[in-house]
Amino acid sequence: MTLSQSEFNFVAQLVRREASIVLAPGKEYLVEARLIPVARAVGAAGVNEFLADLQRRPDPAKQRKIIDALTTNETSWFRDREPFAALTDVVLPELVKSRSAARKVRLWSAASSSGQEAYSLAITMQENLPPGWGYDIMGTDISTEMVKRAETAEYSQVEVNRGLPAAQLVQYFERAGAHWRITPALRRNVSFRLMNLTAPLPAMQPFDVIFLRNVLIYFDVATKRTVLQNVAKLLRPDGWLFLGAAETTIGIDDNYERVAAGRTSAYRVRSGASVGAARRG
Repeated sequence: MTLSQSEFNFVAQLVRREASIVLAPGKEYLVEARLIPVARAVGAAGVNEFLADLQRRPDPAKQRKIIDALTTNETSWFRDREPFAALTDVVLPELVKSRSAARKVRLWSAASSSGQEAYSLAITMQENLPPGWGYDIMGTDISTEMVKRAETAEYSQVEVNRGLPAAQLVQYFERAGAHWRITPALRRNVSFRLMNLTAPLPAMQPFDVIFLRNVLIYFDVATKRTVLQNVAKLLRPDGWLFLGAAETTIGIDDNYERVAAGRTSAYRVRSGASVGAARRG
């Protein structure tokens, strides 16, 4: 059974309204496949019945389940490698010089999914910051389910096999039955919270490094601009923004400039750029 046009439109409008994600025509099969488990979990006979009931009787909790199901959560450890190499070889040496008084760095994994990116950043900090330095990492995601998973910090064998070197698995994880759990020593510097990047962001201390990778590709140009403007307010004047390989600020937000960072590139706020509210901290 396939979705009707009206059912697809209902889901597309919901996802656009709540998450600013654009579901173009032709994604009907994807939507149905993602919603089958959701329909079963709430006791519906199928996706059609589930959506029909939701249209008759709106339910925020069930709508949240749709958002969670349709938010892309593709992730792995040290994904794409080059941004992490740039962080180690270029960014951290510079920050160690410029943050010598505070001896602490703050990082934001702005679409952290189930936590692999945030914990990959923590491992990178553990292995590359000088003795006596500290760090804070915040991971955020629009999916309540992903935030819960990240906070649990527990991963299957299949998940840890996706990009995690064996030596780091042994050092930073402990067995939890058939799964692997991040050690308390690594977890204590990492926190997670629910956040919609397209909405006004809460007041936070600014960050030295922001990973906003493989997020903008799901938004239209206006929404991309809003997200980049929101993020700029939370990036220190000499901070670094990493986007996905297929993403750019060029032609979207001229407050940023692209700079070389090892074998990849990053973005920094141009000197004197006006990015809205004054930075804090």
